[in-house]
Amino acid sequence: MAHDHHDHAGHSHGPTVLTSINRALIIGAILNAGYVVVEFALGFYYNSLALIADAGHNLSDVASLLLSLLAFRLARVRQTPSFTYGYRKSTVLASLTNAVILLITIGAIFWESIQRFRHPEPVAGGSVAWVAAVGIVVNTVSALLFFRNKEHDLNAKGAYLHLAIDALVSLGVVVAGVLINYTGWTWLDPVIGILVAIIIMGSTWRLLTDSLRLSMDGIPAGIDLAAVLADLRAVAGVKDVHHVHIWAMSTTENALTAHLVLQPGLSDSQIVSLKHDARHRLEHQKISHATLETEIVAEDDCATKIC
Repeated sequence: MAHDHHDHAGHSHGPTVLTSINRALIIGAILNAGYVVVEFALGFYYNSLALIADAGHNLSDVASLLLSLLAFRLARVRQTPSFTYGYRKSTVLASLTNAVILLITIGAIFWESIQRFRHPEPVAGGSVAWVAAVGIVVNTVSALLFFRNKEHDLNAKGAYLHLAIDALVSLGVVVAGVLINYTGWTWLDPVIGILVAIIIMGSTWRLLTDSLRLSMDGIPAGIDLAAVLADLRAVAGVKDVHHVHIWAMSTTENALTAHLVLQPGLSDSQIVSLKHDARHRLEHQKISHATLETEIVAEDDCATKIC
């Protein structure tokens, strides 16, 4: 039996993409931090739970953006004797932490909304609408910063979803503010607060499940194991594939290890060529780091079967 190992240390996303995400995180954090200060101040001034709830969510967005930025910086740190992958996994941990922060925010918004139903207070509807209108602009601009890279990175996708949803929530606050101004229905304020929490819950749940899957070394979203196996088995000279493991090294890099069972009689140059073909196919499957072990066995050897 012949064994041959190959470690491929390529990257699926170049420095241009990562630089773009970093820039978006910095600009998004600055824009939202400024808006949060204004929204909190005016929310308390106008006694609007809808504004305070939205400001709380936007504050969690600022924390999320800053945490993701820190994780991206850590991911660039070179490997050490203790951390042979470097700190790439910090981007996954950042996504998981952001999801937990959002869950806490949701609980606080629900609690305050229930209390406001029990003890209603007057709200300056027209003023609330103007403040929320600014939020539409801020969140829309911030979300667009992540639009190009949202399919390349979990943190970028999470930021895009949160900011895009915030823009829609701010639109809801504008509508509620206008209605309160003309109708005096102050109960619309806690209703909007609860709707904010419900909308956040949907995106938070997706972020939480995706982050947990990557934390547990599950196959990253967007990668189909059956398609990967089919691609590897389609390589000329490969009889079968087994011991396949796929995991995320970070939110931008995926890795794979696999045993390729080869047909007997292949030359060294043919083996090198088929492995190059296999790596090329894996890159199209969003897998940038591959360790491939080749085996040449007899027809009746159990290693030719999936183990």
